[in-house]
Amino acid sequence: MLRASEWRTRTATISFLTMLAVILISGTALAQSDNNPKWDLFAGYQYFHPGGNVPAAFGNPNSPTPFKVPDMTKGFGMALTYNFTQLVGGEVDLGQNWGYNNYTTTVSVGPRLMWRTEGANYFVHGLIGLNRLGVSGLNSSDGFGAIAGGGMDLPIRKWVSFRLFEADYVWSRHNYSAYAVPYFSTLYHPNLSGVRLRSGFDFSWGGAPEVTPAASCSVQPTEVMVGEPLTATVNASNFNPKHTLKYAWTGNGGQVSGSNTTARIDTTNATPGSYTVSAHVTDPKEKKNNEASCTANYTIKPLPPKNPPTISCSANPSTVQAGQTATITCNASSPDSVAVNVSNWTSSAGSINGSGETASLNTTGMQPGTVTVGATATDSRGLTAQGSTQLTIENPPPPPPNPEIVALEQRLALHSVYFPTNQPPVSKPDAGLVASQQKTLLTMATDFGAYLKSKPDAQLILQGHADMRGSSAFNQALSQRRVASVKNFLVKNGVPETAIQTEAFGKDHNLTRQEVEDSIDRNPELTQEERARALRNIAVLQLASNRRVDIVLKTGEKSERSVRQYPFNAADSLTLIGGRESERKAAAAKRAAAARKHAPKKKQ
Repeated sequence: MLRASEWRTRTATISFLTMLAVILISGTALAQSDNNPKWDLFAGYQYFHPGGNVPAAFGNPNSPTPFKVPDMTKGFGMALTYNFTQLVGGEVDLGQNWGYNNYTTTVSVGPRLMWRTEGANYFVHGLIGLNRLGVSGLNSSDGFGAIAGGGMDLPIRKWVSFRLFEADYVWSRHNYSAYAVPYFSTLYHPNLSGVRLRSGFDFSWGGAPEVTPAASCSVQPTEVMVGEPLTATVNASNFNPKHTLKYAWTGNGGQVSGSNTTARIDTTNATPGSYTVSAHVTDPKEKKNNEASCTANYTIKPLPPKNPPTISCSANPSTVQAGQTATITCNASSPDSVAVNVSNWTSSAGSINGSGETASLNTTGMQPGTVTVGATATDSRGLTAQGSTQLTIENPPPPPPNPEIVALEQRLALHSVYFPTNQPPVSKPDAGLVASQQKTLLTMATDFGAYLKSKPDAQLILQGHADMRGSSAFNQALSQRRVASVKNFLVKNGVPETAIQTEAFGKDHNLTRQEVEDSIDRNPELTQEERARALRNIAVLQLASNRRVDIVLKTGEKSERSVRQYPFNAADSLTLIGGRESERKAAAAKRAAAARKHAPKKKQ
């Protein structure tokens, strides 16, 4: 049951919407917008939820029973609107729903407000009118009704839109005095507070004819002399003000540049005469009736004969070492045979001192690079020209290298250090350096100590490796022991510990089979027969070649890596490979077998 306060609130809301629409209509000029159709007609499906009770059929009026009017899913809706302005229209609305032997019909009028955008149209309306309700077993009831709501249309073409949704509040008051006494006020005069939903198509026609876009061009000033600039302007009209327009400028006199409503015309070196500049305006968002063009005329007048001077400059010599002096000469003349003088000497670096057509450049303290030197030529009429030349500054030649340092660097030809398999073990971290490898390290320690006297920032970087056998953790620890062993040996033999860095790679960065083969091919210490024998055992030698410590000599930004060349001719090379131990074991086994064969037999 609606209380009196609820009835007053709903009545006030409907009255407010109606009054607002009337005020907007009366306060807005009844002019048709270019984008506003004169008429539009909606037709589509309508769903209705009555939202109220009426007396049940065949009941006792003195004791009526409420009957909830069921939802009606079958129905249609139509609305015809005359658009006074782009925003305000007057709407006549018709709705019909039925189901379960019940029906409802609404005929309403009122204002509609619609906001039209590029992608969608949004509207609200407030309507009043006649609502007829037919309930099975009861006489039809005509009552006063009101509708308030809105929705959204999606434009498909200019003349048709798809109504995505319309949602309305529908209120009506009916008279069922024949089925309920006044005591039962909510059934005697029931109020229905319902909802209706619509979807369909909205068709539009009429309105002002489509206006053709236009453009007008102008040039200021309309007459200039050669070299003087002009400004062209275009004014576009009848385009959609919400769209961003594109402007294209062309011309047949001077250089035209611009991409907006203005363009600059550069008449430098243009031939005197009459010319035309054109602008083409386009609305990229519109598919048709979206462009306009215009032209404007201007005149370029010739300059009186007045030629500036010419100047050319040269440097002697064109390449100097920092600290030396160069002579700059600039020759100037006038095509009109008037007096010319050279002044205002400038230089991008160094110190320039000049008088007349000659100047001297002092390069003391300058950095290597290119220097630009210039001067200005001025004739008796005040016309000027600038000339310049460039010269190259070089560093002084470096001092000759110290012969002792050269000899040391030649002796410091670095060699990688190789280890036998699984050496050094955890229990003997300093083991595993065979005699030949210790000799290599002793020579390196002596030469590096002497090298540090002239290159105190030099560093030795030790990089440990292990062959591919074994786990990653085992090989990582093994390569760390190897670099530690080499570092300890070098430190014991005079190399400062602060001059040594260590890195351990485990079995990462192993030499490939191809790299080992290439190293054997390049080894100058091997005969052809030894090289062929090594290549036949390449799998074993690949493992031996990766049990090593590489040494990198680093001085400043310069670094040199040790030669990763296996020491085949070392006396203990088989120990490094692992073959000598196998040969000794085989020989011992052979001798033991022979001894057993020739031993006297025991008597039985």
